[in-house]
Amino acid sequence: MTMQPASTEIALRTAGIVQELKGLEGPLLPILHGIQEEFGHVPQDALPVIAEALNISKAEVHGVVTFYHDYRRNPAGRHVLKLCQAEACQSMGSDLIAAKLKHLLGIGFHETARDGSVTLEPVYCLGLCACAPSAMLDGEVIGRLNDEKLDEIVAEVRS
Repeated sequence: MTMQPASTEIALRTAGIVQELKGLEGPLLPILHGIQEEFGHVPQDALPVIAEALNISKAEVHGVVTFYHDYRRNPAGRHVLKLCQAEACQSMGSDLIAAKLKHLLGIGFHETARDGSVTLEPVYCLGLCACAPSAMLDGEVIGRLNDEKLDEIVAEVRS
């Protein structure tokens, strides 16, 4: 068995996802979600494959990937921690929570820990305004963040 170059492998897997979803109305976003689910991010090598299949420019695909904060251009850590930075959470101390988390994890927003354990991302509303400040860890929402919950979160992502 011969090994294919990474870009060829990415292109082939991307083409399969595009083929499956391109018949949808407005297929670009579902295709990007499928690619991110497949690879953990949207690889640069996937963009020309998508553009050609949808008859749009690579720049248009790139613009969508960079516009929406949910699409990653680099692989995420094993855990993804999203910290709400919207007004309700800010009014309840999310700035202090963010500073503590950044210190405890040793990373900033849009960064992944060196050991690949966690990626920290800002979000701008999780719909938990009444339970502010809030976060989401691997798709599970956490409200009323405090020092005890931060310690639990850090222990979980480090395990």
